Amino acid sequence: MAHSSFPPDLIRAQRDWIRTYEALARRPRHTAALRRRLQELSSWLAAHPFWETDSGRSPAARVELRRQARAEEAA
Repeated sequence: MAHSSFPPDLIRAQRDWIRTYEALARRPRHTAALRRRLQELSSWLAAHPFWETDSGRSPAARVELRRQARAEEAA
């Protein structure tokens, strides 16, 4: 499912989530701030109004968002 119409703030938040998760995976100690940030981003992503639109209702849309964010992060 190809979605090219994700809102920029949603893609940016997903990219921040990926970066935060990777930073948390690299750090064995002193992770409270990273864990809090990951929780905040997860909540924000889950509550984004995009998921209430026709384009966002499909579970494949969430997968595609993660795929696009990872592709942008790698570029």
